Amino acid sequence: MSLTIPYESLKTLNKPFETEFKTKFNNFLAHGWYILGNEVAVFEKDFAAYHHEKYAVGVANGLDALVLSLRCCNFPEGSEVIVPSNTYIASILAVLQCKLIPVFVEPDIQTYNLDPKKIEAAITAKTVAIMVVHLYGQCCEMDPILTITKKIKLKLIEDCAQAHGATYKGRLAGTFGDFAAFSFYPTKNLGALGDAGAVICKTESDYEILRQLRNYGSEKKYHNNLVGYNSRLDEIQASFLSIKLPYLDQINTHKIKLAGLYHEKLKETFIRPVVDQDFKHVYHIFNIRHPERDRIKSYLSDNGIGTEIHYPIAPHQQKALSAMNQMDFPLSSEIHSTTLSLPCSFAHTEADILHVIDLLNAYA
Repeated sequence: MSLTIPYESLKTLNKPFETEFKTKFNNFLAHGWYILGNEVAVFEKDFAAYHHEKYAVGVANGLDALVLSLRCCNFPEGSEVIVPSNTYIASILAVLQCKLIPVFVEPDIQTYNLDPKKIEAAITAKTVAIMVVHLYGQCCEMDPILTITKKIKLKLIEDCAQAHGATYKGRLAGTFGDFAAFSFYPTKNLGALGDAGAVICKTESDYEILRQLRNYGSEKKYHNNLVGYNSRLDEIQASFLSIKLPYLDQINTHKIKLAGLYHEKLKETFIRPVVDQDFKHVYHIFNIRHPERDRIKSYLSDNGIGTEIHYPIAPHQQKALSAMNQMDFPLSSEIHSTTLSLPCSFAHTEADILHVIDLLNAYA
């Protein structure tokens, strides 16, 4: 059966911006400057300003944003970085690619985010940083995590790939840590039309290092100060992001409204995201949990509704992380085996969501 309500439609999502995109693209072609030009500089300035921060560096994608953040810290090889056990694998790959050791800590089963109460037991003499992941669009509980990083003098890195505009106690995701890594993959709340990413940092020295690391370790053309990367946000993606950035709050508001329908009308048979006044959840993903997840996914598909699973395999069970396959993270395993992501996009209407709710309530 063809889908009447797809999980996501990027074509529909980006339709309101098409005229501006085309104008920007024509200007881009006419200008003839394709890499690290004015469009990148403008987006970096505006993205930093949105977060009330001074420094943002555009990079090629969200994974590179994490890698370059860790590289900027210059940790000794073999140092340990605490990461949640149920994150997307990119968070872990960044740690491994910097020749560091990821140490998994289980999440809070209610929020799916790193459980602050479990962090200190995982800290050793080799621990150098905590990488929090604001999963699905909800910030981690940052106050106790900040207490730990200050007490033990650990670096704090935020994976904000899914949390553009989310807040904890009124403070934006990406403003708590030494570094904050963002992805602008097309499905994100602030999505490009291809891969793109950025890092927010706190100090001018880190800002200058990041700018060099993304560009072959070079501050001046053909003069290489560092062993760097080719990880540059290109001009055309920066220009598209600059168009969409002023609409980010509107996009988030729409998704929050759709999520509110799920919260209000969906039967309690389905475990929904926790709601707490300290957190502004921006619902990059609206997930439910149910022991019959796979049957529900098939049922919705048979009725024309697209869904996704974020994510079907827990990180410690991935073939790429075979060294961790024998480790036991029961909460992570439970989440990954029961979670289902429902339509909740800027491209969806309230009528779409009400139809999904009716189908789910009929199943229950």
